[in-house]
Amino acid sequence: MDNEKRRRIKIEYDSPVILTMALLSLAALFINTLTGGRANAAVFSVYRAPLTSPMFYVRLVCHVLGHANFAHFFGNMSFLLIIGPTVEKRYGSLDLLISILFTAVVSGAVHCLVSADTALLGASGIVFMCIFLSTVENIGDGKLSLTFVFVALIYFGQAIYEGFFVKDSVSQLAHIIGGVCGIACGYLMRRRQHRRR
Repeated sequence: MDNEKRRRIKIEYDSPVILTMALLSLAALFINTLTGGRANAAVFSVYRAPLTSPMFYVRLVCHVLGHANFAHFFGNMSFLLIIGPTVEKRYGSLDLLISILFTAVVSGAVHCLVSADTALLGASGIVFMCIFLSTVENIGDGKLSLTFVFVALIYFGQAIYEGFFVKDSVSQLAHIIGGVCGIACGYLMRRRQHRRR
């Protein structure tokens, strides 16, 4: 009996924020598919709308859960599920959730300010935030992490290049904003941790 107990594999919900976001995004994709795209337009994308509309504020947060199709979803979730759990373990679930909400609102608001005729959806800004959160920990105390420098050059460089020279439906602005939010959130959380010591 004891050997049977030891052999059982226990499934652990080890990264609640990241796993919940992935599951909610998958549910949003199924709902959007079943509604023929109406769910994304109504809830899971953000675009310029009257500030008096309560749904504008819902979309300002929920646009990070929406995806155009399964390829878009798999592309974002594969990165998020690889990087996100490490970031959540390092910073904690609550701080990561606050960082996700902050990034969603900032990227959605900036998109509405600069893009009057397009909608924004997808978790790529959150992925960029997590990428930068994973490297910003190594900055400070008179040191600049070479890993952070390479990550910044590669990801910001790619987003800027593709923003100018590649014409596609990918919002490079959301990537850049996500990265900047990751740097800002990581810096603020690191400062708070140092104050506690």
